[in-house]
Amino acid sequence: MGDCGTLAGVANELSVAFGVNGERHKLTLDPRESLLDVLRERLALFGTKKGCDQGQCGACTVHLDGRRVVSCLTPAVQAAGHEVTTIEGIGRDGLHPLQRAFVEHDALQCGYCTPGQIMSGIACIAEGHAGDDDSAREYMSGNICRCGAYAGILQAVREVA
Repeated sequence: MGDCGTLAGVANELSVAFGVNGERHKLTLDPRESLLDVLRERLALFGTKKGCDQGQCGACTVHLDGRRVVSCLTPAVQAAGHEVTTIEGIGRDGLHPLQRAFVEHDALQCGYCTPGQIMSGIACIAEGHAGDDDSAREYMSGNICRCGAYAGILQAVREVA
């Protein structure tokens, strides 16, 4: 039988460098740390929310080199040499058009899911999946809103697309 893939022999910490919102960071990380925990606990970027911590709700959605990922399931060491964009990084020169559309279409209620919804919406638009309501719904379906602001979220994404 071959190696079962245990953690035996794995270094306790790894030195990793990656960009976050245009700023370079060099950190020493436990290889088991999630990108979500590093963003929130080490870099004090609290806009990315911890929802289910199982990759099912989308509250922790960020972009890794422009591709959306759920950061609770992404090992932080996977960001090595890449660029992470969080909700804090999209509105540097004022509100992003999708943030404005969320306000205009009342697409946020409690606001907890909003950062993940916006990051997912930006990616959905960039991926070309917001051309019609059904497609936008499908590609946004990994993001849960417990308040039920889905109609406003869909309107906002479609308007910006």
